[in-house]
Amino acid sequence: MRMVQSFPEEALEHVLSFVDSHGDRNSVSLVCKTWYETDRWCRRRLFIGNCYAVSPQIVTRRFRDIRSLTIKGKPHFADYNLVPQGWGAHALPWIVAMGEAYPALEELRLKRMVVSDEALELIGKCFRNFRVLVLYFCDGFSTDGLASIAANCRTLRVLELIESEVDDIRGNWISHFPDSFTSLESLNISCLESELPFAALERLVDRCPNLKSLRVNRSVPLEKLAVLVEKAPRLMDLGTGLFMTDSRPELFTRLAGAFSRCNELKSLNGLLDVAPSYLPTLYPVCPRLTTLNLMYAPIQSPDLVKLLSYCKNLQRLWVLDYIEDRGLEALASSCKDLQELRVFPSEPYDHEPNITLTEQGLVSVAVGCPKLQSVLYFCRQMSNQALITIATSRPTLTRFRLCIIEPLCPDYITQGPLDEGFGAIVEHCKDLKRLSMSGFITDRVFQHIGAHGMKLEMLSLAFAGNSDVGLHYVLSGCKNLKKLEIRDCPFGDRALLFNASKLETMRSLWMSSCRVSYGGCQVLGEKMPRLNVEVIHEKGLPESRSEQCPVEHLYVYRTVAGPRSDAPEFVWTMTDTPSVRCSPTEQLLP
Repeated sequence: MRMVQSFPEEALEHVLSFVDSHGDRNSVSLVCKTWYETDRWCRRRLFIGNCYAVSPQIVTRRFRDIRSLTIKGKPHFADYNLVPQGWGAHALPWIVAMGEAYPALEELRLKRMVVSDEALELIGKCFRNFRVLVLYFCDGFSTDGLASIAANCRTLRVLELIESEVDDIRGNWISHFPDSFTSLESLNISCLESELPFAALERLVDRCPNLKSLRVNRSVPLEKLAVLVEKAPRLMDLGTGLFMTDSRPELFTRLAGAFSRCNELKSLNGLLDVAPSYLPTLYPVCPRLTTLNLMYAPIQSPDLVKLLSYCKNLQRLWVLDYIEDRGLEALASSCKDLQELRVFPSEPYDHEPNITLTEQGLVSVAVGCPKLQSVLYFCRQMSNQALITIATSRPTLTRFRLCIIEPLCPDYITQGPLDEGFGAIVEHCKDLKRLSMSGFITDRVFQHIGAHGMKLEMLSLAFAGNSDVGLHYVLSGCKNLKKLEIRDCPFGDRALLFNASKLETMRSLWMSSCRVSYGGCQVLGEKMPRLNVEVIHEKGLPESRSEQCPVEHLYVYRTVAGPRSDAPEFVWTMTDTPSVRCSPTEQLLP
């Protein structure tokens, strides 16, 4: 310890500058008081995984000169409309505090937060050298706020609006970038719905020589896309708008020529409403592509197979189920460097789609792509044998998310549960960090997860398990679990309270439509004062608050800031209510 404390402060600051991992920086600060103080003064990048886990005031007291800040707000299940509107996660208090404490802040990345126009205006006024703004799955703001960013952030390099909901009051916000503005390196406006003044967009692209990433919305037609590509031949990432028009040989030639000059293009996105006759214009760039995102591109399997045959160096593919089994077989044959595959449903509510996508397509990729690490796969049938083959063929998987569209769907061959298959996934994939399971699953599989999921950090469950025993296996066994998401599972108070101390080691727990009672939540809140235990009733809290009253949604997260002050009426924090009687936790599990 003496050696640690006598380590020169200047040398320690230099060493810490090479520690990029947020988790490692947190660990460094716990070594001793000297290291804590050094980290306090020299940390420049900060990640906050839950905006209610800490307050802005605590952050500004702790760190003196933050330059890059990333904050996550609403729970992940907000992506699936399970978090009610108005729940919270407002960005304004954070931006006010950061503006006062960190005027030199350069980068702000927000995910699932409510960002008002007032907040965007403050960014433009408070931060003198602001460079990066990324809003991912955010809402609450309009194009007026974007106009303020464009007009006031004169050193802006990155503006990315990813899957955000923007109130398109007027499309001319992009005209607010000054004529002298030339620093833009990345622009993502693909989520906007209004038509953009193309002349302003064209001028912006033309005067930014360092532009590397450009993703436009569907208001940019194919003929205008060709103009933008010609003006930005150094693009590394391109997101197209509409990729269709009537057959025009001169446009085909111009577009193909523009793409052929994009010698640095590595990532391609968009391709909305594709005209197959124009896909050959992309063939010149395909050999260089490492990322291809076609999750909104209705390209049929034969055209996809041909397109993918040119993508020999592809590492990440997001695609609709139009690819079918034969397309995935072709992918496995031609793309040996593939690391990530995501297959999304084109018609999730159609019970009999005219698409041939089964477990066999995923098996082909797992067997044929030796570098595969991450999978998100929507399908309508699965078998234990297929899951076992995937697990044994690709034990290097770190993320495996399987979404069988029909709830409680069994092994379609044996009509039994899929326990054996998912058990093989967690047993063989030793480095698995994220797992999502669906289909007919019993408590038996959770015993496998608790025993073998030593590195598992995030687990998502739906319509799974038989009893509290399944949840008990997970909470008592998965030592590194950080986030647990559960919906429509028969898990209740017993396992939750018996493993209450485990929740303090996790970032959060979300439960929807389970068997958790109001009384159990109250006991949990009293037992674990460092946790915020939030009961959420979207239609308003029931007048009768008996011990047995079922809970619609439960959100539990650790915090050093205490109960939040901005909770709406339908959110009830358990520490706010008087005690109710409940059975001792020692008697909850046999």
